[in-house]
Amino acid sequence: VQLQASGGGLVQAGASLTLSCVVSESPFRSYALGWFRQAPGREREFVGATSWSGTTTGYADSVKGRFTIDRDITKNTIHPQMNSLEPEDTAIYYCVLGPTITRSAYYTEKNQYRYWGQGTQVTVSS
Repeated sequence: VQLQASGGGLVQAGASLTLSCVVSESPFRSYALGWFRQAPGREREFVGATSWSGTTTGYADSVKGRFTIDRDITKNTIHPQMNSLEPEDTAIYYCVLGPTITRSAYYTEKNQYRYWGQGTQVTVSS
């Protein structure tokens, strides 16, 4: 299983950025796709995730209303659209995949995601 993340970069505060994650395959019949991020000196934290079906999506409070995650089942990709970026959003963003009990479930804990991409850097300047 490979998760290839891309789309990071350097932007100014208030700008928008869209990340992309392509998933090679999944060994699970039901799984969730999501994103975590880690800023320097901080714990890795949940950003958002979507269920296998794409019908259920959740976000961290810090990004709710600014970030939107789209899921393309046919292409097995996930794209977080990040708007109104803030310097506090600066971090390495990781795409993740983990098994779920149902196809409408997702999780917010990092230990529930078994596969992690290599990460893509997002830097927001003030």
